[in-house]
Order: sequence, then C-alpha cells, then structure tokens
Amino acid sequence: MAEKSKLDAALDELLAGKSTEEIVGPGGMLKQLTKALLERAMGAELSNHLGYEKHDSAGWGSGNSRNGTSRKTVQGDFGTVEIEVPRDRKGSFEPKILPKHERRFQGFDNKILSMYARGMSTREIQGHLEEIYGVEVSPSLISEVTDAVMEEVRTWQNRPLDPIYMVVYLDALIVKMRHEGRVENRAVFVAIGVNQEGAKEVLGLWTSATEGAKLWLQILTEIRNRGVQDILIACVDGLKGFPEAIATVYPKTEVQLCIVHMVRNSLAYVNWKERKKVAADLRQIYQAPTAQEAEQRLAEFEQRWDERYAVIGKTWRRHWTGITPLFAYPAEIRRSIYTTNIVESLHMTLRKVIKTRGSFPSEESALKLLYLALKNVRKRWQPTRDWKPSLNHYTLLWGDRIEAAWHRPAR
Repeated sequence: MAEKSKLDAALDELLAGKSTEEIVGPGGMLKQLTKALLERAMGAELSNHLGYEKHDSAGWGSGNSRNGTSRKTVQGDFGTVEIEVPRDRKGSFEPKILPKHERRFQGFDNKILSMYARGMSTREIQGHLEEIYGVEVSPSLISEVTDAVMEEVRTWQNRPLDPIYMVVYLDALIVKMRHEGRVENRAVFVAIGVNQEGAKEVLGLWTSATEGAKLWLQILTEIRNRGVQDILIACVDGLKGFPEAIATVYPKTEVQLCIVHMVRNSLAYVNWKERKKVAADLRQIYQAPTAQEAEQRLAEFEQRWDERYAVIGKTWRRHWTGITPLFAYPAEIRRSIYTTNIVESLHMTLRKVIKTRGSFPSEESALKLLYLALKNVRKRWQPTRDWKPSLNHYTLLWGDRIEAAWHRPAR
C-alpha cells in the first residue's frame, strides 16, 4: 500500500496542471514516457545480457561491451516515436520488450485486428489510426497484420473437436467474393455444436458456390476426421442433399427441419391482414403434443386455408418427415431443436460486419474477416439456459451413445 501511495503521489505531481493535449497529444507526455520507459527497459535488459551494469569495472576484459545505440521508429497507441536501441559489440543482444525487426509496440496489431473484425475497411482503419493516435499506417502494413491471421484460421479450422455433440445446427450465409477472376455469390456454411456442457461452439466455416450431397459429405467427413464420433440431432434449414450425406457419415443422427424457417417461408405467401391468424394456426401444428395430433391440426389448417394458400399445406406435407422428429422428444429437447435461431442470430451479427464490403477479393479474405468476427461473438456466448434438465433427457434417451463416443478411439 505504501508503494502504491508513493506511485500515486508521483503521478499526481507529474500530471498536475497538464491538459489532455499535453498528456496524450502528438508530442505529449505519454509519448515521452513511453520512449523513456522502453529505452530504460532495454538498457536493463542489456545489463542483464552482459552481466554487469553500465560503467561497472566488472565489464573490463569481459569480451563483450556496450556499443552505443541505433535508432528505430516504433508505432503504437501513443503514436509514432523514435527509440534509441542499445547495442553490444558482438551483436548478440536481442531485446525482449521490443524484439529485433519489430516496429509496432505490443497491442498495436490487436487494435488493427479489432477494427478489421468490426468491418472497417483498410482505408477506414488507416484514417482512424491517424486521427486518433496520430500514426500514419500504410495499407500494406494493415494487410500484413490481417494476413497473419490466416495461419490462425487454418489452425482453428483443423483443431480437434469433442467426440460427441448433443445438437449441431447447420446453415449458410451468402457472401460476394471474387472466385476464378469474377465476383459471384458464394455460400459460407456454418456449423455450430452444443456440447455435453451446454456450451455453443462454431465447428468450422466452409465455402462453396452450390450445396448438395457431395459438399455435405465432404464437410461431415472433415468433422468426423477431427474427432466427432457422433451427433445426436442435426437441426437444418432444408439443406439440399444433407439428409443423404449425414446418413452416410452419422447414420444414427436424427435430422430436424427448422420450424421457424418453415413458418417464415409459409407466411411469405400470406397477406398482411391474415398473417396473425395463419401464424396462430401453424402454431397449433408444431406445438401439438404428438405427431398424430400435429397431423390432425395440419388437416384442419388445410381445410381452413387451402382455398387461398394451398401452397402452405403442400409445403408442410412435402417436408413432414423432417418436421415430425421433434414430437418424439420432451419439451426440454424440443426447445433446443425447434429452431436454428442460434445460427440466425450469428448470421445477423456477421452480416453487420460484411455489409460495408461490396465484395471480397478472395475466399481467404472473407474467411479471415468472418473468423475475427466470430472471435468477438464467442466472447458473448453463454451456456444454454436450464441445461441440466435437457442433459438428463439426452442421457436417458442416448446415454449408451454418449458414453460410447467418449470411449471409442478416433478413426
């Protein structure tokens, strides 16, 4: 406490009567203190490296000694500052606080990545850094910092996964990107898993111009190769070719069609005045306690609305096998598989990030930005609410599969 009081008193004395501009302005105290701190820290590092203090007679005849300084311009939150870097005669000294060839102070790259992850363009980042910190940063430096993320993306995309996920949600986000010389709409497929602790996890990102059984077989095989032995329920939005692919890789997985998507697509055919009535009648179908009662409610819906909206009843009939799995489960599990809203919410956040971009110059550029945005989203994710009752039901229904997945050797 005494040391803290001394420090506070020293800071009070140092800052007394100083304006904000004098403290953090272009030539302000913060920059001067940073320069002094870095130079003093590197001087201490050199003393430790040589084994004796400056002007200490212990250094005579030691075989190595101080050899002046070299100048280095460093960029950071404080702006741009010129640092005197101490040297030794043998050239063996390598500072830790500011490594050789490093011209950006620790944390500066994170500032660039943070702005990039929020959808700011290279030009916007460049202008922001100059306006706020008085730092002139070239577009090539910003690209260098963000390009370094791709190695992290590849590591993340190939990381090992849990042996089993209770639910996996799959959906696609359409992004404009340049591919083979032309800009085209390409789908970025997102898979989110809910693990045994109820925590949500993005399993990966994949891009393609089209979807189908072949693509889904490739994605599911990759997930399998990364350690996922089993998936209890896959919740999807009618993805073309998905049921066939998952039956090949995970034959025991139950495929549940997203009910919210079904309702939303159905209401697209209904005029505004009747939407509430149609939505209420659709609710009677998917909230029925059993599949038999749900089918009865569907028949009643068709009797009431087929004259004006026959396409709705036909659509629900056509997708009935993908709708009915949820009726076999208790309310706790129904709530978790009834919708892919978890993916929809994620996509809404990602769309906000990419909306400022007309298109991406490459697939890597798109994945880089989406990955950084995902890192920000994951910080806010909370475990699934009321997870214990759900886990009890999962265990009662599939306890043998859960146990087997954790003890089965990865293929």
